[in-house]
Amino acid sequence: MSGRPFASVRARATLGATLVVALALIAAGIAVLLSLRTNLAGRADAEADSAAGRVAAQIAAGAPYTALDLPDGEDHPVQVVDRDGRVLAVSEGLTAISGTGVPGVSPVASPGAGREDDDDDDGPGAGESGTVTWHGEGRATVDGRSAAYRFAEVEVADAGDETVRVYAGAPLAAQQDAVRTASVAMLVGLPVLLGVVGGVTWLVTRRALRPVEAIRREMAAITASEDLSRRVPEPPTGDEVARLARTTNETLSALEASVERQRRFVADASHELRSPIASLRTQLEVGAAHPGLLDVPGAVEDTVRLQRLAADLLLLARLDAGERAGLTRLDLGELVRAEVARRTGDRIAVRVEAEEGVEAPGSRGQLARVLANLLDNAQRHARRRITVTVHKEGAWAVVAVTDDGEGVPAAERERVFERFVRLDDARTRDEGGAGLGLAIARDVARRHGGDLTVTAGPSGGARFALRLPTAG
Repeated sequence: MSGRPFASVRARATLGATLVVALALIAAGIAVLLSLRTNLAGRADAEADSAAGRVAAQIAAGAPYTALDLPDGEDHPVQVVDRDGRVLAVSEGLTAISGTGVPGVSPVASPGAGREDDDDDDGPGAGESGTVTWHGEGRATVDGRSAAYRFAEVEVADAGDETVRVYAGAPLAAQQDAVRTASVAMLVGLPVLLGVVGGVTWLVTRRALRPVEAIRREMAAITASEDLSRRVPEPPTGDEVARLARTTNETLSALEASVERQRRFVADASHELRSPIASLRTQLEVGAAHPGLLDVPGAVEDTVRLQRLAADLLLLARLDAGERAGLTRLDLGELVRAEVARRTGDRIAVRVEAEEGVEAPGSRGQLARVLANLLDNAQRHARRRITVTVHKEGAWAVVAVTDDGEGVPAAERERVFERFVRLDDARTRDEGGAGLGLAIARDVARRHGGDLTVTAGPSGGARFALRLPTAG
């Protein structure tokens, strides 16, 4: 693990999970506390409404303010005031009140406030129900003890048809205790729960990432040993880590095969270059010692052979590096006729049978090289006839080179496209073939989206068919 904090996936996953859970719990806790507070406040409002309603019913019935049956002041402190804010009645023992807007707790005489006798005349407004007009919080001091209350305001008309306000409170101690208890429980439980979440996440991610660490160690060992035959362990879980291990092993297999091909290529190229270089050096050394014995045509032939081999090796290197030539729209019939016309030193004349309008996108230089390689191969093996045909087969353009030679055995028809492979090694070496022409031709064909295959020709020889996607 590096010196940077949270540099590992396990640490970041643990931190992330813990933070997410913490945020979720905090949000849920706030929602619970708000809901609890709201519900308890609603219950307190209902209690205050009931207490104020009972007092308002007495006032509406005409009861004198001095004779009101008020609830216990500690449970439900009551304050009755008129429109001018004068206190008409208060609960017994109430010595201070806040939150109602009228701080007074000493009743004053009120003319016309209530009647001693309400036997017959109800008076205007007598018997009318009060209306709850306000809820709020405040404090009240009863018998020297101060507490928080939820107050309700009820307006009612008394026997003299004067509108008075009744303030009755319901204690908030239960609400505050419940909210406080819930808050303490959450504050104590949150760190414990976060610790459990963090620990479980740490253990789970460690177990989940154990195969990844095994893959990393094996890859480090492969890098140190340069042994590409080794493979990383594949867990039997079938999950993303298992697929990563499988893909890694497939990549190692492809890399091993590529490196092996490169090694064989270098070895074969060294072997192929050694022969013409040795021959050319021998001829030059003999010519230097005995000028009259210098075989100039042989030296030129070896030089040309070296030049062709070097060009083939360079082209293969570019193809292996993924080089893609620019593609243009080509008339394959015109390309074949032009390339055949350029070949003036062929042993056997080449016959061309090309349909008109057969086009395909491609690199003219690379496709001309494919055709030249196929014709060179046909010239080495044909007896009397070589034919090049160009035609369409569905969505494919086909260029076929057919000879009347001995053909290619069915068991060898894929092997002939391998690099430095010669079925008739002695003859092709003498004629300058290095076994690269067909390999280059198939590589170019496949990089053009097509393919190159060999089958038996109609006259018993070989038929090499170059298939390319048409321009459409």
